[in-house]
Amino acid sequence: MNIQGRVLLVDDEAMVREATGQWLELSGFNVDAFSSAESVLPHIDSQCDAVLLTDVRMPGMDGLALMQEALKRAPDLPVILLTAHGDVDMATEAMRGGAYDFIEKPYVPDRLVERVQRACEKRRLTLENLRLQQNLNTRSDIDARLIGISPAIQRLRGEILALAELDTNVIIYGETGTGKELVAQCLHEYSRRNKRHFVPINCGAIPENLIESELFGHEAGAFTHAAKRRIGKFEYASGGTLFLDEIESMPLNLQVKVLRALQEHQIERLGANAPIPVDLRVIAAAKVDLRDDPGFREDLFYRLSMSELHIPPLRERLEDVPLLFAHYVHRGALDHNREPRELSDHDIQALQAYAWPGNVRELKNIAIRYAIDSRISLVDLLSRQQPQMFKPVMNSTTLPLAVQVADYESRLIRDALERHKGNIKAVMEELDLPRRTLNQKMLRYGLNRGDFTDE
Repeated sequence: MNIQGRVLLVDDEAMVREATGQWLELSGFNVDAFSSAESVLPHIDSQCDAVLLTDVRMPGMDGLALMQEALKRAPDLPVILLTAHGDVDMATEAMRGGAYDFIEKPYVPDRLVERVQRACEKRRLTLENLRLQQNLNTRSDIDARLIGISPAIQRLRGEILALAELDTNVIIYGETGTGKELVAQCLHEYSRRNKRHFVPINCGAIPENLIESELFGHEAGAFTHAAKRRIGKFEYASGGTLFLDEIESMPLNLQVKVLRALQEHQIERLGANAPIPVDLRVIAAAKVDLRDDPGFREDLFYRLSMSELHIPPLRERLEDVPLLFAHYVHRGALDHNREPRELSDHDIQALQAYAWPGNVRELKNIAIRYAIDSRISLVDLLSRQQPQMFKPVMNSTTLPLAVQVADYESRLIRDALERHKGNIKAVMEELDLPRRTLNQKMLRYGLNRGDFTDE
């Protein structure tokens, strides 16, 4: 039987409640029955995937008061009132106050089913529209955080949003400087765990004799200099996300303990005997494929690699380099009270001609240096950085068309924002762009209205 929807049924009369609930369940609905208004309220919020079917006359909080409180918590929640014959005028008035429908007792069962079915469909569509709007907002946000127009970065953004909805462990692969921690933060922030801690730890930056205490914590006196109890990263991240960067550097003996903690969902502090339950998602990051690493346990790899993400290096998405560089130049200029420097065609050619071995981290460093020192050219900066990685291209026609178009478009929007001091309406009129299209393009190119206002 197809489930037609979920119903929160409230009636203080046990026989009526049982009979109505059974009929609705036989008609394909999931029914949660309650004997009072007070008992159903904890089950109602803005995400409630049900309709409320309630008797009007009940001791304590009656059906009308319940409807008013339910609509405060979930303004779009369909509320159907069960009314006695003498309450019809009152129920009609209640519909003006937000009730979806009312049914007069004694009711015809088929009519009850029909009206509940319509209400469930309305609720389903409302929640679906809400979910779609949230997805659009999330996509706009992630476009601003992971800047780029290349197919590789677009694919990565989609993979992040898809994985964020799951609660599986993830391994992120990427070269140094590609932004593995930023990707891990996105996975956390767009997940159901985003209200709790995101806890990063670099396994390669902590001395081997301290990393166990960092991860699992310790009791006072557990070892020399352990003067007081310390909460470890596993325990602190419980309910949220633990990010293990450079996990290929984790000592073999510690890998065994991490595996056990993940399998049993509990840890023990050093010097303690009582286990502590933990509930967390683990995101690991590595520069090398852990399958090929003889120093990494196979069983821990399979525990972590429920899902994988691969971050492309900059040399594989060169069309994103001018956008990223312009973004960091603008931020660097603002942070250091400098006039933003515009990129010439020759500058863009230079950016495309550099191999970016340090990826986004290197690009950000060079962009800030370029922003704060107007005496030095971009070509000089890149040629001094790593000369063997720099092969200047002098013919602008060798640049990909997408790069040239994106650069021209971002300059037009930036110039309009500067002329109009961030006035979005004026920019829309000048460029003949709808608000939504302009917003999307500003996010794509890392342009923030606040950077152009006088406020």
